[in-house]
Amino acid sequence: MKMVNFAQSNFSQLSDSENNGSVETRQSAFDQPSLKELIKIAFEKGFSDVHVGVGEVPRMRDRGEIVISKFPETDEPTFDIWLDEILNEEQISQFRQSREFDGAIQYDFARVRVNIFDTLRGGAMVLRLIPIKIMTLEQLSLPPVLKTISDSQKGLVLITGPTGSGKSTTMAAMVDYINKEHSKHIISIEDPIEFVHVSRRSLIRQREVGINTSEFDVALKASLREDPDVILIGEMRDRATVDTALKAAQTGHLVLGTLHTNSAIKTLERIFTLYLVEEQAALRNAISESLVSIISQGLCRTIDGKRRAYHDILVNTATVKDYILQGKHEEINEMMKTGEYDGMVTSNQSLFNLYQDGIITNEVAMEVSPNSHELSIVIRGNF
Repeated sequence: MKMVNFAQSNFSQLSDSENNGSVETRQSAFDQPSLKELIKIAFEKGFSDVHVGVGEVPRMRDRGEIVISKFPETDEPTFDIWLDEILNEEQISQFRQSREFDGAIQYDFARVRVNIFDTLRGGAMVLRLIPIKIMTLEQLSLPPVLKTISDSQKGLVLITGPTGSGKSTTMAAMVDYINKEHSKHIISIEDPIEFVHVSRRSLIRQREVGINTSEFDVALKASLREDPDVILIGEMRDRATVDTALKAAQTGHLVLGTLHTNSAIKTLERIFTLYLVEEQAALRNAISESLVSIISQGLCRTIDGKRRAYHDILVNTATVKDYILQGKHEEINEMMKTGEYDGMVTSNQSLFNLYQDGIITNEVAMEVSPNSHELSIVIRGNF
């Protein structure tokens, strides 16, 4: 882990000699920064997450890497002050009872997704910074095919990837594009709301579970009766959500949802595992007819120290539909390798393009590749 001094001048610190060589500093609770101050530091440095917890030194995530601050170890009184800073009495009571809390807070410079939980040492929280300004597809250097996918009138679009892969950012950019280019009614159901959209050409209504609706599934089913053109599902959680999403996609709505899978093929396989063997044929038919695209992505560190997304994109062409019906997933993967005309690409092709353009190093490409042996052969064959 890197050691970074986040402390500002108004936060007094002891020298290493006074601290017996320890990287931690010891100061009284009233000298601790507020949670807002920690978040502001992270925002100004371009960090994505703040990690704090009782018995731990505050840490922040810098483009994938955890860095350690020189703020003192957090004690329980300080953590309680931070809880009071961002939660009301009812929310604090909820956390004390369930030992879990999910929510979001808004500052004038950033929106923050909050997860609070209990650990062996005591309370802890992770604060994910979400920019107030939504970046466009072009600003994010996302593939042009995402515009074509966003132009779809109906069907199912899945944006997938592991935690921290930028799924929410990509989905927000796609929704922002629809908002600017089309006259649609967009309904989102999120837990919690991350990016806040303002209606432009489209009318956007965002609902947060626990605030605007009590149950995710209830809100999702109700959305079908609210005259939507586009339904945004924060996360495809289970079979019930998939069932409703497929129903919406089949009845003339464009449905955008996320899944925690790291490739297009694994996304298909993940959905099929939710159903019994005797239900597979009907499910394959439903997916082959309603699927528009699966956009799987990851993030990798660029040469200039930033991060860039790489993609595994499946577009549901006529041939892909037949392969889905027949369960020929390997053939779909091979089709993606030669489907550039339709906007398809594999993770390795995407990584090779970034490497070839001088955006990432060979080492980074190999590190994040799902098949580094295959990628090394491609690189050697082209240079």
